[in-house]
Amino acid sequence: MNNDLYNSKKLLWSLAIVFTLVWLYVLGWRTLVPPDEGRYAEMAREMLASGDWITTRLNGIKYFEKPPLQTWMNALSFAAFGLGEWQARLWTGLCGLGGVLLTGYTGHKVFGARAGFYAALALGASLFWVASGQIDSLDMSLSGMMTIALCALLLAQRDGATAAEQRNWMLVCWAGMALAVLAKGLIGLVLPGAVLVLYTVAARDWGIWARLHLGKGLLLFFAVATPWFVLVAIKNPEQPHFFFIHEHFERFLLKTHHREGPWYYFFVMLIPGIMPWLGVLPQSLLGALRRDRLASFQPRLMLLIWAAFIFFFFSYSSSKLPGYILPIFPALALLIAVYLENASRPNRVFAAVLLLIVGVAGIAAVPQIAHIKVYSPTEVKMLEAYQPWVLAAAIIAAAGGALALLHARHLRRDASVLTLAIAGFLATQMVLAGFEPYGHMRAGKALTHRIQAELKPDTKIYSVSTYEQSMTFYLGRTVTLVDYWDEFTFGLQQQPELSIPTVDAWIAIWKQDAAAGVKDIAIFDVEDYPKMQARGIPMRVVAEDTRRVVVANL
Repeated sequence: MNNDLYNSKKLLWSLAIVFTLVWLYVLGWRTLVPPDEGRYAEMAREMLASGDWITTRLNGIKYFEKPPLQTWMNALSFAAFGLGEWQARLWTGLCGLGGVLLTGYTGHKVFGARAGFYAALALGASLFWVASGQIDSLDMSLSGMMTIALCALLLAQRDGATAAEQRNWMLVCWAGMALAVLAKGLIGLVLPGAVLVLYTVAARDWGIWARLHLGKGLLLFFAVATPWFVLVAIKNPEQPHFFFIHEHFERFLLKTHHREGPWYYFFVMLIPGIMPWLGVLPQSLLGALRRDRLASFQPRLMLLIWAAFIFFFFSYSSSKLPGYILPIFPALALLIAVYLENASRPNRVFAAVLLLIVGVAGIAAVPQIAHIKVYSPTEVKMLEAYQPWVLAAAIIAAAGGALALLHARHLRRDASVLTLAIAGFLATQMVLAGFEPYGHMRAGKALTHRIQAELKPDTKIYSVSTYEQSMTFYLGRTVTLVDYWDEFTFGLQQQPELSIPTVDAWIAIWKQDAAAGVKDIAIFDVEDYPKMQARGIPMRVVAEDTRRVVVANL
């Protein structure tokens, strides 16, 4: 029975239901942590409040760095369920969950039932995929749409697909690419297109171009992707140049965003990101090089090229963040699944032993967490409170590795893979849940309750030389920026009246309002507060923590 778990419909449905319930339930466990979670939640709140679904804004300022798909979906979530943390994460949560289910289904149809079972387990337990599915950021939104494109392409091109299946799945693929463009820009088309060209050359499968349904596909692609770009350009003529030139070519080629990293940056990120499958990743990639001479379409080669090209594309980019390689994880999960189906016992033992070693190393490293450099003794206490959660995650990893090792030694391969997957998923949840006290402080959520007690509808809130990405969402209103540009630079160039460019100009307004008996609120970085005291401006501390100080002028 342990070797045929994939055949048990009762087990499969039970796993799917429990996994879905846990995945969705944990979306509301944690505070929205800046910058990304606060930013995208606030953009959606403002969209819903303003009723403007074309021009995307952040803090009331035009914000064109990314297309609107995630903002639309988050705003719809808020409209349906109200403002809140799980609502802000619902779209990315559904993208992550849908990616797991679709990857499993694709593995089943393309490689067989057991491979489909393993593919769902592999993706649903990978640390980066699980963590990103619980975070409100664009990386999972893009990856979810690109997973649709990848899986639909595999389903359409697989040997044995009927003409109707090929046409319908290719249309899904084109729609997936269009949605990927609406999620994060041209890479939603450029990356799959480049992969297709490279696959054609490597596999010498020139006939695939006749099976893409280019005519219908392009019509569908432009019907989905084009309308917003046309409408936003009509309303905001400055948008196209900023979005297509600055946010694509300049971001990729230049270091203006200060997100550069060494050439090996994503290799370092991939090591923890693919856990608990690191022990079989190299073999899975090498196995994809073996060609099936009886098949016209080579799905493993397609998956390998997808993963390798996207990985090296972002490695070459001057802008690097860990989530950029998230779209490769469904492809890696499918390759890992195909490999695990026929992996030798020593290789399955090695994967289990490696997870066991990682767990033991994690247990040994827990005492070092409290020595991480932080802002204040209060944050040291938070890190100390984080230690039991990391310890729990390490124990789960070690226990899972040990149990998977036992299953592997007794040739219970399905049980071994399932054990690794459960251990990886639960360990990641422990790491995320334990971060909440620190994330709560990072977001400044506790301060917002005290600020709201001071506010009237016409009270002005100034954010001086800083911008708190999550606090505006929790306050439910925008702030006036003072001497702060950063990601708002382009928007403020279009609408300079929406901010105060210098601290001196703000001080004059602050003093004038104080003299007239008009209450204002200001938010400072904790390091700037003494500078303001030295300038002798009227200030009454409303709230403070280790990172920021909130004051009133009355």
